[in-house]
Amino acid sequence: MGDVLAGFHAVWEFESDSVLIRYERGIRTPKLFQALGERRIPLAAVEGVTLGPGRRGTVVLCLRPRPGADPLMEAADGQLKEGSDPYRLVLPAERETLAEYYADELKGLLTESGPADRHLVAAPEAPLQFKAYDGKASFDGTSVQFRWSWTGASSTKWKAGDQSFAVAELSGVEWRSPEVFEGHLRLIRRTAGPAAPAQPDQDPAAVVFGLGYGPVHESLPFAAAVLAAARTRGPVPTPPAPARRDPADIAERIRHLGELHQAGLVTDEEFTTKKAELLAEL
Repeated sequence: MGDVLAGFHAVWEFESDSVLIRYERGIRTPKLFQALGERRIPLAAVEGVTLGPGRRGTVVLCLRPRPGADPLMEAADGQLKEGSDPYRLVLPAERETLAEYYADELKGLLTESGPADRHLVAAPEAPLQFKAYDGKASFDGTSVQFRWSWTGASSTKWKAGDQSFAVAELSGVEWRSPEVFEGHLRLIRRTAGPAAPAQPDQDPAAVVFGLGYGPVHESLPFAAAVLAAARTRGPVPTPPAPARRDPADIAERIRHLGELHQAGLVTDEEFTTKKAELLAEL
């Protein structure tokens, strides 16, 4: 088709086998759109097109992706608010006829439906990171790192220590929006092990969100990138030799560990063992 349709917050460019969506930057543009920047949606990843009335004199052109075709939407699992749906293009009502033309053209090009057997839309690229309430999460494309915050992490996570997960060890990601109660990101491992704690604040394979922590535009692209990497995993990478830690950081962690010990949250044996582990990192 090769045509362009500009709406509020995004521009859609129609190609013979895909729709290229370029999201605008601006104070009124949803932060998730700004974080995504640009996305190419293959028509093979789309199973439907709708056009309907919007709010305040607008119309909405919307693509319906096939289940499992887009790692971002799979990770979101229906939790995105309507205004943050990256498959919606809001246009002034006077462009309804033009939008209807493109909707009909797209419908004529769609040939696939039902669940996709693999991701067809590219995931956000690593490296990615965000700050959760109880730690920092980072992803370099091959492994996920959780580094706990001494002000927010539970004693359970402090006892377990900072965590590293190779994507080859993971089968998926559980993302619960920070805009709802008990928002979190939990990694799901392939191998059966001890049952994960029900509460994410007690699970070393999860980070919890909170007011101002793990916002959608940071944590959702992160979850989608990890999910996509886990689905296309390779051999477990050889972990690099651990880097020497900052002595000041080690001292601060030992001080906090001592506070947990004095409060009765850590036993004498646990305190001695963990202190020795921290000193060994110097």
